[in-house]
Amino acid sequence: MNQSELISKVAFEAGLSKSESEKSLKALGAITQVALANGDEIALPGIGKFSAKTRAARTGRNPATGEEMQIAAKQVPHFSAAKALKDAVAG
Repeated sequence: MNQSELISKVAFEAGLSKSESEKSLKALGAITQVALANGDEIALPGIGKFSAKTRAARTGRNPATGEEMQIAAKQVPHFSAAKALKDAVAG
């Protein structure tokens, strides 16, 4: 499903116009980005939970030269699916 299809489906299910639906989805994306950047979690009932996790520093290799290099620790987004979503996908 692409973005325009998602906007149309949300508009239909929620009884909103497509422009209102698009604004809502963009707002959800912006709120999620800010919350994760601040270390907060976003829980969407029936869907799952978005959080930020720290990926540890590690040693990697430059594929072109084979030279070892240090990869710094960083925060990465993480999604944990809700049981309802897992059950729906599994059938």
